Amino acid sequence: MTMKKNSSEGIRQAMQAKLGRRGFLMSSALGATGSLASLSSLSHAAGGAPSQRMPVIFIGHGSPMNALADNAFTRRLSTWGRELPKPSAILSVSAHWLSRGATGVGMQERPKTIHDFGGFPQALFDVEYPAPGHPALAREALGAVRQTSVIGTEQWGLDHGTWTVLKHLYPKADIPVFQLSIDYDKPAAFHYAVGRDLAALRDKGVLVMGSGNVVHNLRATDRGTPDGLTASRPWAQSFDDAVKTALAGRDDRALVTYEKLEGAATAVAMPDHYFPFLYALGAAGSSERAKTIYEGFQSGTLSMRCLQFG
Repeated sequence: MTMKKNSSEGIRQAMQAKLGRRGFLMSSALGATGSLASLSSLSHAAGGAPSQRMPVIFIGHGSPMNALADNAFTRRLSTWGRELPKPSAILSVSAHWLSRGATGVGMQERPKTIHDFGGFPQALFDVEYPAPGHPALAREALGAVRQTSVIGTEQWGLDHGTWTVLKHLYPKADIPVFQLSIDYDKPAAFHYAVGRDLAALRDKGVLVMGSGNVVHNLRATDRGTPDGLTASRPWAQSFDDAVKTALAGRDDRALVTYEKLEGAATAVAMPDHYFPFLYALGAAGSSERAKTIYEGFQSGTLSMRCLQFG
């Protein structure tokens, strides 16, 4: 999969200089809508938030083509969306919005649908997910995070880590959505800690969603392999099993220090798709057990594990 270049020159240069296949929001550009201090002064609770605490979810999103697919994974997303309580908004932490040196929050009234890929059928590029944003709750996120400075921006939108799954989860696109970027300069423990901070938003009706894959190595997939419950390669199965075991005992320390788990060197060759899982894990209360919503593999080694806490 190749990633489509963003129209912003700064993001394009960063993509080429760093990974070449991910959208980067540089710290100098994050100030597009003002500083943390000025935005925090505007922070207020959004009206009409549900009284119950929202759950936290993690979705293994796999290929962008899942947006168009009718398979066991997408059908489960559809039923899951009907099972979840209706949120005031969704805060998505996607593997496809990576930043350097700062954490950004999308402040758009109408976030654009980003087709951040290449080499797929035109039908996929034609998909739009016109969900509104929620600037008021995005400002709540700015104030909630204590681990680092968080800056509001209108520079991003909804990338395919977000809209390809929400298309099935909430097909009417009638629930506001905003994204939080992943500061790729920071270690795993930082991302888990930011997730802990984001837990406060659950009481304001926000569904915190991580979207990535706990096993993701595009150079070691087996394309054409039918979807199945087991991986096509031992290292992928071993790491996915290790994550499942650690989740069963809520051994968060083992999941944060994931490099020590069996198969990690190949299963998480780059942590971009694993980090969103840590945000969801952090946002889940320590007494909340992980409910497995879906498990299995696509392209042989991509873990499609989906989880719910609370």
